[in-house]
Amino acid sequence: MSGDFCDTDGARRLKARIEEYWSERGFDVNINLVEAGFVPAMRSARTDVRSNMINGLPPRRKVERPAQIGRASSYLRGVG
Repeated sequence: MSGDFCDTDGARRLKARIEEYWSERGFDVNINLVEAGFVPAMRSARTDVRSNMINGLPPRRKVERPAQIGRASSYLRGVG
């Protein structure tokens, strides 16, 4: 697997990996690919991967789970 995620094919692979990762964990993530065109500093065209995640976490779950009373807070508190 190529490590270049800035070209169109790499951005598509990265998008698929992110969507699969969060889907397996029960979250919806919206990811868009944005063609940025030629970038002189990179000397090539670039494709940006943009999402609706906040601080690396998705904003909502696919299916709401019932409240878990008495459980310790997790990193997902407030998400969803």
